[in-house]
Amino acid sequence: MRAVKLYSTGDIRTVDVDVPSPAKNEILIKVEAAGICGTDRHLYHGEFPSVPEKILGHEFSGIVVDSGETDIAEGARVTCDPNTWCGACSQCQRGRVNLCINNLATGIHRDGGFAEFCIFPASKAVVLPDKINPLYGAFCEPLACTLHGMDMGAASEGETVLVIGGGVIGLMAVQLAKLAGAEVLLLTRSPEKQALGLNIGADYAVGTESEVKNIWSEGADLVVECAGVSATVTLSHKLARSGGRVVILGVISQGEQVPIEPFDMLFREIQMHFSFLNPFTHERAAKMIADGTINVSPLISRTISLEEAALAISSPPPKGEVRAIVVPNHD
Repeated sequence: MRAVKLYSTGDIRTVDVDVPSPAKNEILIKVEAAGICGTDRHLYHGEFPSVPEKILGHEFSGIVVDSGETDIAEGARVTCDPNTWCGACSQCQRGRVNLCINNLATGIHRDGGFAEFCIFPASKAVVLPDKINPLYGAFCEPLACTLHGMDMGAASEGETVLVIGGGVIGLMAVQLAKLAGAEVLLLTRSPEKQALGLNIGADYAVGTESEVKNIWSEGADLVVECAGVSATVTLSHKLARSGGRVVILGVISQGEQVPIEPFDMLFREIQMHFSFLNPFTHERAAKMIADGTINVSPLISRTISLEEAALAISSPPPKGEVRAIVVPNHD
C-alpha cells in the first residue's frame, strides 16, 4: 500500500509499505479521509517530539475491513481517537489521562492514517453513522481537542468570547462559543477566514488588535488562542477584560518562549489555562459532527491524494486554507 512516512526531520516521502495486520484488540481500517494538521508540519520541521520512520496522520476515519477479535462490525465507518492512555500511571489514576506519561499517539508514536490502510486499538474507535459524509470523520479529533479547551474556558450565555486564529480549531471554537450563547469575535489577518468566520456564526471578524478594542474596549470575558503563534499568545491576556480568562489551544514549537506581563495579569486577575489533547471528548465530538451541531463542510479547503500529501505537509499552507484532507483513493 502507499503511505506517507516521516523518516527524520525534513525527510518525508510517500512510499510503498506492507498492509499492516491487526493484533488482538486491534482493527484494520481502509482510510477514507485524513486531515493535515499544523502538528504534522511541526513534526516535519522537528518542532514537536515524535518517533522516526512513522506514518503520519492523527486526524482520520475509515471503514473497518478486519475487525479481528473485537466487537466492532466489519463495514462500520469509524473515527480514530489517536491517543492511547496507559491507565496505570499516576496521571491516569487521577483522571488526567491526557497527561499520561506512557501515551501512545497514533501518527506520532505509532503508524497513522496517511495511508491506504491503518490499524489502531478497537477501544479507541468511535462508530459513525453510515450516512455521514466520509470526509467529516477527519474532523472528530480536532473538534475533540477544541471541546477540551472550550470546556476549560467555560463560556456562558451573555459573555464575550474572542477567538484568535482562523484555522480549524479557531473556527470550531467560534461555533462552540456561539452554542454556549456568547457574543463572538474572530481575530485573524486572513480576509478569507474572516468571511468564513462570519458565515459560520461569528458576530464580528477583524484583523488587528486595535479593531478588537474598538468593539470591546474592556476586552473579552474569554480569549481563546488558536493560532499557535508566539505573538498571539503574548497578546491573548492583553485582550482579556479584568477578571477574564485565557485558554491557549494553539501549539507552539517546542523550546519557543513568549513574554508575558505577570504584573498586568495579577492586578487584573487574569486566569490563564493551557489545553492539551482530547481527554474524554472524542465521542462527544463525533456525535456533534454526525448530527450537524458543528458544521465542518465549510472548513474543507481541498482534497488531495497520498502522492500529493508529502509536499503539502512540507510546504506552508496556501493563503486562506483551513484544512486539506488527504483521500487515499483520490481520483
